[in-house]
Amino acid sequence: MFHILVVDDDKNTRRLLQAVLETEGYTVFTAENGEDALDVMDKQHIDLVVLDIMMPKMDGYEFTSTLRQCNNNLPILMVSAKQLPSDKKHGFLVGTDDYMTKPIDEEEMLWRIKALLRRAKIANEHRILIGNVVLDYDSLTVSRGSEVQELPQKEFMLLYKLLSYPGKIFTRIQLMDEIWGADSDTGWETVTVHIGRLRKRFQGWNEFELVSVRGLGYKAVKKL
Repeated sequence: MFHILVVDDDKNTRRLLQAVLETEGYTVFTAENGEDALDVMDKQHIDLVVLDIMMPKMDGYEFTSTLRQCNNNLPILMVSAKQLPSDKKHGFLVGTDDYMTKPIDEEEMLWRIKALLRRAKIANEHRILIGNVVLDYDSLTVSRGSEVQELPQKEFMLLYKLLSYPGKIFTRIQLMDEIWGADSDTGWETVTVHIGRLRKRFQGWNEFELVSVRGLGYKAVKKL
């Protein structure tokens, strides 16, 4: 469920890191430089960035500085062949959260990523509370008092995604890509069908509402 952006101008490095992270269950996006990374972030929610330093157009230092100047506290792990203390110091001064040197130890990288997510209070957000309503990601259940509903996986993930970002509009294509996968043969109409099922399932629950935004997509609205 967590989205990680790998930014590196070396294609083989991007592929390797993507494979390692996807094996751990992360959803991975990639970019060749800082400018492309910013474009990805305009379109996708990202929980953490694994970032090279030496890249064309916009290097890792500039990318990190740009985010921090915009008060974006997204966790960043710099992974670079630059090993001098001055290089690491520069990375921390511009705002990175952690720094590793290449060649990387894959297991250590995964530990550091989990620590960064935990520090950012992302890893623990497997439950969403809305008044008396509890969405539990681990059990795929939505409960209110003694009433408990166990949802099919896709329905739960769709509801969880929308309620994780109340008020944010998601297009049908975005939801398709994130819940069903970009390679899915299922049409975007599936999102509409699942939204309809969720609305029927939670009809009369006044704590939240799934709203259609004409010509754009859907958003969740918390009523409390």
